[in-house]
Amino acid sequence: MDAVALVAGATRGAGRAIAVELARTGFHVYATGRSSRLSGRSEIDRPETIEETGDMIEAAGGAGIALVVDHESSDEVAALVERIGNEHGRLDVLVNDIFGGDRYADWEHPLWEHDLAGGLRMLRMGVDTHLITSHHALPLLIRTAQAHATAGLVVEMTDGTSEYNANFREGVGFYYDLVKANVERIVKGLTFELKEHPVTAIGVTPGWLRSEKMLEGFGVSEDNWRDALDKVPGFAISESPTYVGRGVAALAASGKPQPWSGQVVTSRQLAQTYDVADTDGSRPDCWGYIHRYGIEEQSGNNVDAYR
Repeated sequence: MDAVALVAGATRGAGRAIAVELARTGFHVYATGRSSRLSGRSEIDRPETIEETGDMIEAAGGAGIALVVDHESSDEVAALVERIGNEHGRLDVLVNDIFGGDRYADWEHPLWEHDLAGGLRMLRMGVDTHLITSHHALPLLIRTAQAHATAGLVVEMTDGTSEYNANFREGVGFYYDLVKANVERIVKGLTFELKEHPVTAIGVTPGWLRSEKMLEGFGVSEDNWRDALDKVPGFAISESPTYVGRGVAALAASGKPQPWSGQVVTSRQLAQTYDVADTDGSRPDCWGYIHRYGIEEQSGNNVDAYR
């Protein structure tokens, strides 16, 4: 496969898994992030590095490169896209998974009591970065799709289905809700503006993601995550980052993303459509479970029916 993918925000979590699974599928992957073995941690102050993602791509037998890029910098992103064009002459898939604003989220206070600088920083990290990256990458995506008669793909990673996010999301703070609402609006806007071009924009939401930070918070690892069910039975509906990674990779490899145009789809929808599963063989349907029982349900009631 000659296809090339850029996964922006691939240092950890879903972004890292998507980069690895795209590489495993055969894409040449450019994985970007800020935390680095060489330059140190980003303001998120997590131990994961973008170079580790590069190691995982190599271990998966894939091809790609891990690069330190600040997607708030128009100059850095422009240089990245120019490099991709010079080295490969094409870009087939763009995944925008940049955020890292969780540390600024204030779940306890309304807008007028929320730290203003922190809230605006969340918007900068979770919205501006996506716009900057798409601005610079879309011309190459469009040229690639036109030149090779292929279907270009933009994946905007978010949190929550359209139905769930239609109303204000309680318990996460004003700015987090606003970031995720903006991401879906980006999908809608790109869908309209790309209607005359062979590039499809979609949104993708994982469910309750067992990210590195989430596992750390529960005091477990991916190998023994079920031990956390003793205290929080509802955690049984969670999913590994690999689950959504496999779904996005299968979507990209299909070469036919158009049916999903303008939609926000779940990791479960991708798994069912492209016949992939989580690492344990299950297909968690977190958002289906939330729709049925509500997001506060933590008893684990009937959870097996949604795996």
